Amino acid sequence: MTAVAGDFYDFIPVDQHRVGVLVADVSGHGVPAALIAAMMKTAVPIHRALCAFLTLYIDTENYNVRYSAAGHPPLLLSRAGTLNRIESKCLIFGVTAQSDYPVRDILICPGDRLLLYTDGVIEPENAKGKPFGDSKLEQVVLGSQICSPSKLTERLLTEIRAWQPASMAQLDDITLVVIDVR
Repeated sequence: MTAVAGDFYDFIPVDQHRVGVLVADVSGHGVPAALIAAMMKTAVPIHRALCAFLTLYIDTENYNVRYSAAGHPPLLLSRAGTLNRIESKCLIFGVTAQSDYPVRDILICPGDRLLLYTDGVIEPENAKGKPFGDSKLEQVVLGSQICSPSKLTERLLTEIRAWQPASMAQLDDITLVVIDVR
């Protein structure tokens, strides 16, 4: 049962101008992590209290994004040839009874690209044990600014596969969400 995953993402429409984007990376691997991920994915649309903990809340009417990340890598914002890492540092969800997570409000513009990802994108190692890392990820993103989101995703996965020797198993799930602002 190596095909089950503990990562998941979901888009939660609020109205015609607002959508929530949830990216989750459940601790652990295999069937136990996948079962927890499935329960969370099912509970989010039903339980509005969980909807307060969205990775992104996008408002296209006011060109604003609210971002919070409990234990996730930073949000990447690509704008006009630059790449900004938007941090929202906090412990992973569920470690403490803390209910307040730092939220960042970000103004967005048409042409911006938002990138959410789990640590499975940056952790694969090459034959020398060096991780793919943030700088390699950022290099691929900057080199793919004119590509469609699907082409960027395809290119990034190709780069990760080329980085990691075929003889090494993929140890973590990879989740990547690319959003172009129009």
